[in-house]
Amino acid sequence: MDLQTLLMPFAFGFMQNAFLISIIVSIPTALLSCFLVMKGWALMGDAVSHAVLPGIVLAYIFGIPLIIGAFAAGMTCAVATGYLATNSRVKQDTVMGVVFSGMFGVGLVLYVAVETNAHLDHILFGNMLGVEPDELWTAGLISAVVGLMLVLKWKDLLLHSFDPAQAQASGLSVNMLHYGLLAALSLTIVATLSAAGLILAIGLLIAPGAIAFLSVRKFSTMLWVSVLVCMSAMLLGTYASFFLDSAPAPTIVLILTAMFVAAFGRRQIQTRRMSRRRVMKG
Repeated sequence: MDLQTLLMPFAFGFMQNAFLISIIVSIPTALLSCFLVMKGWALMGDAVSHAVLPGIVLAYIFGIPLIIGAFAAGMTCAVATGYLATNSRVKQDTVMGVVFSGMFGVGLVLYVAVETNAHLDHILFGNMLGVEPDELWTAGLISAVVGLMLVLKWKDLLLHSFDPAQAQASGLSVNMLHYGLLAALSLTIVATLSAAGLILAIGLLIAPGAIAFLSVRKFSTMLWVSVLVCMSAMLLGTYASFFLDSAPAPTIVLILTAMFVAAFGRRQIQTRRMSRRRVMKG
């Protein structure tokens, strides 16, 4: 390929918006993925991402902004999951599976029952190539708020993730941190609706943190490494999708999966080398 062909994607407005939304949503999703991985909340991210569907449909029916319905549904799922897990003998992962599948089912039933102009595949899988300016502004505002909150409170959130009892003994508001993280999760999923959609958003919320966890040892380093990983994967996936004639969102997730496999393989090789050195020294 010549240089003109390689630069062709940057000449189209819809591709420029796709690159821009990739940069915007990569920051909060990557930062949040670190806390979800360390806290063991991978399934919570999956649950909330599926549960926002009924909120989106109801918001469309009542003529209110979709972002409000999505956020309300996401928080309802998170709070309901926490309440049921605390007040029943059923484990939290089981409760999350029941709640998010139930809410996702309600969303599908409502969507089929109501005539809408919205495309279900755009909601589920995203529509990066059709991002509107107002969606860029919404995603940018949410990313700024969530990113700033996570950067300013990362030490408190990290302590809460590892040892809630110690966090409470240190004078931190455990409930505020808990529901603040859930609110950040719901807002971030809303921000990624136009980019990755509901189903693929979980990939952006888990893979960057998992890759960074396998690559570095310090959590502070893990934060910026995850952002670098997520942003590079989103930009590369969007760029590659132009030439592959594929949807950007699944292409991005495939790249993140490949990066995770590479990081896992590298970690395994390092572990084996360290084991051999210990044996030789012993």
